[in-house]
Amino acid sequence: MENTKDLTEHSSRPERKRRDSFGMFDGYDSCSEDTSSSSSSEESEEEVAPLPSNLPIIKNNGQVYTYPDGKSGMATCEMCGMVGVRDAFYSKTKRFCSVSCSRSYSSNSKKASILARLQGKPPTKKAKVLQKQPLVAKLAAYAQYQATLQNQAKTKAAVSMEGFSWGNYINSNSFIAAPVTCFKHAPMGTCWGDISENVRVEVPNTDCSLPTKVFWIAGIVKLAGYNALLRYEGFENDSGLDFWCNICGSDIHPVGWCAASGKPLVPPRTIQHKYANWKAFLVKRLTGAKTLPPDFSQKVSESMQYPFKPCMRVEVVDKRHLCRTRVAVVESVIGGRLRLVYEESEDRTDDFWCHMHSPLIHHIGWSRSIGHRFKRSDITKKQDGHFDTPPHLFAKVKEVDQSGEWFKEGMKLEAIDPLNLSTICVATIRKVLADGFLMIGIDGSEAADGSDWFCYHATSPSIFPVGFCEINMIELTPPRGYTKLPFKWFDYLRETGSIAAPVKLFNKDVPNHGFRVGMKLEAVDLMEPRLICVATVTRIIHRLLRIHFDGWEEEYDQWVDCESPDLYPVGWCQLTGYQLQPPASQSSRESQSGSSKQKKKAKSQQYKGHKKMTTLQLKEELIDGEDYNFLQGASDQESNGSASFYIKQEP
Repeated sequence: MENTKDLTEHSSRPERKRRDSFGMFDGYDSCSEDTSSSSSSEESEEEVAPLPSNLPIIKNNGQVYTYPDGKSGMATCEMCGMVGVRDAFYSKTKRFCSVSCSRSYSSNSKKASILARLQGKPPTKKAKVLQKQPLVAKLAAYAQYQATLQNQAKTKAAVSMEGFSWGNYINSNSFIAAPVTCFKHAPMGTCWGDISENVRVEVPNTDCSLPTKVFWIAGIVKLAGYNALLRYEGFENDSGLDFWCNICGSDIHPVGWCAASGKPLVPPRTIQHKYANWKAFLVKRLTGAKTLPPDFSQKVSESMQYPFKPCMRVEVVDKRHLCRTRVAVVESVIGGRLRLVYEESEDRTDDFWCHMHSPLIHHIGWSRSIGHRFKRSDITKKQDGHFDTPPHLFAKVKEVDQSGEWFKEGMKLEAIDPLNLSTICVATIRKVLADGFLMIGIDGSEAADGSDWFCYHATSPSIFPVGFCEINMIELTPPRGYTKLPFKWFDYLRETGSIAAPVKLFNKDVPNHGFRVGMKLEAVDLMEPRLICVATVTRIIHRLLRIHFDGWEEEYDQWVDCESPDLYPVGWCQLTGYQLQPPASQSSRESQSGSSKQKKKAKSQQYKGHKKMTTLQLKEELIDGEDYNFLQGASDQESNGSASFYIKQEP
């Protein structure tokens, strides 16, 4: 059903008082004023992830790693000072024990890094390297910084966007944004209709000397997600007063709204002299044109109603131990994104962010029903006001038949590494659970007790059959410590005595998602899922998208599914009141013009996981699709995310 309507009907609308059929006044004497609405930033945006309680005892509760080649060379992390097996260390230089430490090493101070991240401050590219300090001292400092940030959150301190404007960013670089229809989980994603260029709307007239609020008609010149570049009627090819606005905003109305609502419709002052008969001009221009559907604002409002409410209890992945779940309580809901606080958190700072459609959250009792590990709560009964979330509110997984040929323990496959989202790695099925769920480990870097295994559904878009990367020209990350390079699956399967998971068991559906390389969007930084950043689609492999965060190095890229609920249209943050993180490059330029004191601040690591914490974000999408040759490229994603957690390594 078409979401725009013919405007011919407006040309014959009966007059109301002194206004004509378009709500135009014969004079300006009785114009009424409206109160414009504005949104305030959410308190939850200023929250930061808490300091893990197990940090001070890292060296006392170590876990053993195993490696396929048996090497036991030792190394010391230059960031945290932890000693471990060299082969398990991150990067070719083996200087750091994890991705998180490598990134943290670039900071001058953790305080500057965290504050800068929250305030939109920049990464200074010439920052001096942080001198190594004792681990206990760094932990104490980090705890102090967190306390400071929590106090700021309580006072609802405003977070500056450093003047970032999507409109200017799009215009100055001739960027193209992904259309709203690419994001089915976002507001209006399924009912955007044929809103496009040349659609007319009624908007406030800012080019007016009247002391009251008046309106005029404008046409869409360019669309960028929810944002539209508008030009007032009568300006023809003159772009001098073009302006960007959010189409879903409260001040955007279909043509005819002014007449129906008794609002004044007044031509802009700059062109007021251009036509003697503005009524005739509008009739000519608008006859046969399209506008927003009359119930557009109602649809926007309805699409922003979310079934999850504060105080609901859920089971969610334990960010410190990926292999298990814990009970958490919904603290707040912003645009369908949930801030979950683990039930045992006394000060309510131990939190986790994810979308309500994330496969990381489940109804109470889910873990027991499928045989998944679960951390029992020390709380013996529910707190007052807390209640279990109804099971029907959670994303449904595709039913699978496990009675015939099915995944088995020990089978090999390729999987997006939840601890390094820019890589797809050699992986192994470690345990087969009920209802199609699998526990998977990354070869060469697994804890002996399986505490770093992660759960994917069999239909997950983050797992792929052996050979997927080679066929689609993606670099496959071999097991840590594996020296027979270049990596060959045939040799590895023979050496390990393993078999590959059958190709036919993987999800083959590739929806017509509409994404194109180069499109802009807003994406969750799954290394720190509280943050949403300016991002670009840089590669598309069927349903798998490579997401690049503008201004950051490629090592921070993420492989994400086209239907991941962690991707949003341009303008989503503005619409929902969520804080958007601007491109690092822009922040950097702005910082260089600041005071010399500010120039000495640390690099703002927006894409840095908290120490000893995993914030893995898996995304499982449930899809049915036609069967075809998977090896020619069917890939399914899971929105993943992670921060990094530290485990002591012993030979």
